[in-house]
Formats: sequence, C-alpha cells, structure tokens
Amino acid sequence: MENLVQDTTVQKPKWIRVKLPTGKNYRELRTLVDKYKLNTICQSGSCPNMGECWGEGTATFMILGNICTRSCGFCGVKTGKPLDVNWDEPEKVARSIKLMKIKHAVLTSVDRDDLKDMGSILWGETVNAVRRISPGTTMETLIPDFQGMTKHLDRLVAVAPEVISHNMETVKRLTREVRIQAKYERSLEVLRYLKEAGQNRTKTGVMLGLGETRDEVFQTIEDIRNANVDVITMGQYLQPTKKHLPVKKFITPEEFDEFGDFARSLGFRHVESSPLVRSSYHAEKHIH
Repeated sequence: MENLVQDTTVQKPKWIRVKLPTGKNYRELRTLVDKYKLNTICQSGSCPNMGECWGEGTATFMILGNICTRSCGFCGVKTGKPLDVNWDEPEKVARSIKLMKIKHAVLTSVDRDDLKDMGSILWGETVNAVRRISPGTTMETLIPDFQGMTKHLDRLVAVAPEVISHNMETVKRLTREVRIQAKYERSLEVLRYLKEAGQNRTKTGVMLGLGETRDEVFQTIEDIRNANVDVITMGQYLQPTKKHLPVKKFITPEEFDEFGDFARSLGFRHVESSPLVRSSYHAEKHIH
C-alpha cells in the first residue's frame, strides 16, 4: 500500500500544497460516500488529489479488510491479524462503484499472506462483480506481490482488468528497510510475468525522498522499463506518523521533471512525475 496521509509536524516546501477539493462532481460523490458509508482510500488516506480525481469520475477502493499482514515502514495501514474474508465484499464494492457512477475504479488491497490464495480469489471475484454490476466502469487493480506465486497472478490476468499495477515503492538498496517483507527483484519479476502472461497494460509506482540517490532513481526507472512496464508514477514520500520512516529529502519539481523526462526517453506509455503524484493519479488516462 502507498502512503497518503501527511504528517503536519514536518516543515514542507511551498510546492507541497494540497488543493482543497471542489467542484460539482466532488460534492455529489462526497454526499453519496457519507450517506451510504462507502469506503474509499481517497478519503481515508486524505489523498491530495481527491477533488481532481473525483471530478474526473475516478476513485480508489480497498478490498480484503483494512489490516495488513506486513509492516512496511512507509505505510499508514494497520498491521496485525486480519479478519476473516468477507465474501460479500465484491458485490458491495461493485454496488458502491455503480452508486457513485465511477467511470474508472482503482482497486487495491492489504497484503493477505495469512491466506492460502493470498486473497487472489476474492480479487478475481471483485473484478467480475464490477463488470456485472457496473459494466461501463473500467478498472485498474493495484495488487500485492502474492509472494511472487504465478498461480495467484494468473487469476488477475484471467479476469483482464484494463490495468494491473504493482508498486515497486523504492530503490533496490532501500527495499528491505522500506518494504521489509518485500523483495526488489521479486516485484520486478511480478511485473515482468504479468506482461508475459498476456496482460495488456502494466503499471508501477515509486516514492522519492526516502534517502535514495539520483543514480539509484535512474537505475530503478531503467529496471522497471526492462520489465516491460507500460506506466510509471513517481511522487514525494510523506510521513504518515512519527512512528514511520522520516522524509530524508523533499524532491524539487525540477528533479521530478528530470526523472520524468528520463522515463519518457525509455519508452513508457505514460509517465506521472511530480511531488503530489500518487499511484492512482490520472489513472483514468493510463488505460489508453
């Protein structure tokens, strides 16, 4: 999962400014979310781009509960023993998407290393439920690594969401500290396998400001492109709480532009690179 909440105790530069959500579409969606108690990551994660995304008819939903089996140093999601799988969840999520008239839905989840199937069966059922109940909605599935097991990845490829994404999050040297139970090479292999298995569009996201060097960022972008990934997003890491990894550096907009230009030169189909970018930012554009 990607960090969204900002620690207000850190002095942020002027370019880290969150726009207040506005607009008719945003207000209508906010009313529906409040009235029906719908669960979106956009809202629970205090995403800086919520107003813009909701205005475009895009929202992000989390499945498989809100307790993760992993304890990544950057992520604000609770760690512990998850609750039992709610098999009614696919229908509930799909109905929420229909009710909110979402044009493009991003689905994500906690890691469920406690389950034999890592949660992949419910993932497939959720995609199918959205197709059945809200057939006009396109989808991106932002998935865990499923411990690199291809039989679980195959379930996602089989239901063919428009985009399958899996976030690298950081550079190789920092992966053990930032992601703890994840592995840099395993995540690359997941992305490479998805493409080889026939997935049309693959995507990943990277956070900057955790102590990586410029050369490491360039190498990571290159590694990702070599895994045949179509879309890359790069944004500034913001510390969820004081218990999480600190921000080592605020990357300037000019540096983000440089990294973005490098990624474009390598042939990515879409590149999003600026301080407030999150993995679901402009997600509706990444299907084309």
